[in-house]
Amino acid sequence: MKVGGFASPEARAEYEVVYARGLAALPPPAGIHDIQTAFGVARVYRFGRPGGTPIVLLPGRAGTAVMWEPNLSALLRHGEVYALDLIGEPGRSRQTAPIRDGEDQAAWLSTVLAELELPAVHLVGYSFGGWLAANLAARAPERLTSLTLIDPVLTFGGLTAGLVLRATLTAVPVVNRWARPSFLRWISGGAEVDTTDPVARVIDEGIRTFRIALPAPRLITDAQLRSLRMPVLALVAGRSVIHRPDRAAARARALLPRGQVELWPSATHAIAGEAAAEVNARILSFLADCDAAGKTRS
Repeated sequence: MKVGGFASPEARAEYEVVYARGLAALPPPAGIHDIQTAFGVARVYRFGRPGGTPIVLLPGRAGTAVMWEPNLSALLRHGEVYALDLIGEPGRSRQTAPIRDGEDQAAWLSTVLAELELPAVHLVGYSFGGWLAANLAARAPERLTSLTLIDPVLTFGGLTAGLVLRATLTAVPVVNRWARPSFLRWISGGAEVDTTDPVARVIDEGIRTFRIALPAPRLITDAQLRSLRMPVLALVAGRSVIHRPDRAAARARALLPRGQVELWPSATHAIAGEAAAEVNARILSFLADCDAAGKTRS
């Protein structure tokens, strides 16, 4: 099995220019951590001051920590926040060994939380990061105080045929140049991609320069969803193209024991950025309720 990496040293250098500009759009981190795991080194940015249960953010594919630019300042009102670049993806994390399945994905993420000395966290994941978060919650629930899933891929519903086709085209060198912006427009509900936006630039450049070698994630099973006993906030975009939103929301409602499942009719899969103010407010309200419930139990 292979490991992911940049297509060439030149590709990495070109990506680094765009990534550095995107990172500069975030609040200054209070700390930068490179965590060694069995599968590579995970880059983690720490924001804010310690206090209470920290938030850990897992981005969508190629999004890196930069994708949380519309959300980070608001989420810092809750307290300390950690944002990751995912191992096996573009960014400043580095994969050194093959990742074979969901167990391996959970293993490296669990190692990161342990090395950061975070016994329990509010875990927030968007898109593929949502799948990573749900996958960890099913395998190591003791590490989570709560789970927030923002239009997660392969968690409540299978992939649409359109997503599979368009994502495949972005990896074909001959059509990559036009397929990347077309894919980003399509997944954002037809909106034109702002080429000056730091988040869009980082995602586009990551898709262009990086060769991912990760296993296809498997749909989270009914049994795994039923096993999630922590509070779960699930935001499903009503115009999402990654799954059937109505069916995904219905499955989440039926299976999550402590789920708060919301179908946002006008939102596209880009919900974390395009509806940032509403998403931020909903997450902060949910986390406040979780913290209050935790104090009552203690």
